[in-house]
Amino acid sequence: MTSPAALAIAGSLEPVPALERTDLLAGPVVDALRALPTDVAADCLVAAIDPTLADTAAFCEAYGSPLEASANCVVVAGSRSGERRFAACVVLATTRADVNTVVRKRLDVRKASFAPMDEAVELTGMAHGGITPFGVPASWPVLVDPAVLATPAVVVGSGRRESKLLVPGASLGALSGAEALEGLGR
Repeated sequence: MTSPAALAIAGSLEPVPALERTDLLAGPVVDALRALPTDVAADCLVAAIDPTLADTAAFCEAYGSPLEASANCVVVAGSRSGERRFAACVVLATTRADVNTVVRKRLDVRKASFAPMDEAVELTGMAHGGITPFGVPASWPVLVDPAVLATPAVVVGSGRRESKLLVPGASLGALSGAEALEGLGR
C-alpha cells in the first residue's frame, strides 16, 4: 500500500514498490533495499522518470514534486595520514551539506571536499545524477541531516538517472552505517 506521505510528494509520478521494479534500480541499491527490515523496504517506492530530468530542480519542476521533500546525496572525501576517507551525506534539497566544518570533523580529516564525480560513480556503482545513500560502500558512514529523518517522505536517487526512490525519511536511519549528524544541512 502506498503511504499518504509518499503520494503527497509524488506529483505526477506513478510510484510502485521498489523491489517489484528492480530494473529501475542500480545493483547496489537493490542489495541495500533487500538488506533492510521487510517493513522498511516495503515502504520504499520507485518511479520511472525522464533521465534528462534527474537533477533535483528540473525533476521537481517537471513532476510537481516539492523541493522541500527532495533529499540530495553527495559523496565527500578527505585524507588523513595517507588514508582516503569517504562519506555519503544526505541533506534536504533546500539546504547544503556543511562539508568544511561538520563533515570534515566527523571524518577526522584536515580538509574535506566533494569527491570527483568520476570517482564517486566508480566507487558507488551508480550513475552521475543518481547517487543515493542506498547501496554506498559498507565502509562509508551515511551521514544524514536530522531534518531528512524527520520528513515523512523524501525523494532520493535510485542509483540510475531513469528513476527516483520515494522513501520515508526515517528509512535512511535504517541503512547500514547511517548516523544522524546535527548541523549537516545548512
